[in-house]
Amino acid sequence: MGQVSEHEDTCVARVPIFRGLTPAQQHEVAGFARPVRAPKGSLLQAAGAEQKRLVVLHSGRIRLVHVLENGREQVVRVAEPGDAVGETSFLLGRRPEHFAYADADVTLCTFDHADLARLVASYPPIAVRMLQVATERLLSAERMLAAFASTDVGTRVAAYLLDQPSAVVDRRTVVRLPMAKKDVASYLGTTPETLSRRLADLVADGVVELSGRREVVILDADRLVERATP
Repeated sequence: MGQVSEHEDTCVARVPIFRGLTPAQQHEVAGFARPVRAPKGSLLQAAGAEQKRLVVLHSGRIRLVHVLENGREQVVRVAEPGDAVGETSFLLGRRPEHFAYADADVTLCTFDHADLARLVASYPPIAVRMLQVATERLLSAERMLAAFASTDVGTRVAAYLLDQPSAVVDRRTVVRLPMAKKDVASYLGTTPETLSRRLADLVADGVVELSGRREVVILDADRLVERATP
């Protein structure tokens, strides 16, 4: 991984845990950031390794993977620009449980834990936002856990779609899948073929519409909620 020549304080301005700070405070925080570039496939974090930095993604994607006892890889989540990786290690002082790989060429900023601790002491809202982000992620995990209690893959697919960020485009609610469908299938504990069939069922029933390789248009949110209920 190589150092980025230009100081990229946009890493600070766009990440949720720093968003509540004033521009002057964000500028000060940016002074502690260490910009880094890494090519696709790079290992950014190893499970069980001593982790002394917080990673903030500026561009590209980071795939977090948990390796099961049988050696199979389970996709945990995909971090998009503006996301941070490693808050739990900082907040709880624990070693990471997941591997993190660059899913594309990435530019990111890192913060040493010692520097981050000083920033939190100076600006408590950073810690509050960290806890809020961690809580939101926990709630998301709980919703998906409830869906996973069902043996019906269709229930998991519906819950997953409802759990993704959406945008209104031309008065239609659009969800963009954060990762390739094969990785979504891995996350949901199913196969790409079964995922495609369950999506096709939702399309046939007029609940959603597929647009391109990763966009899903929600046509009937109420019926999708019904499908997501175990």
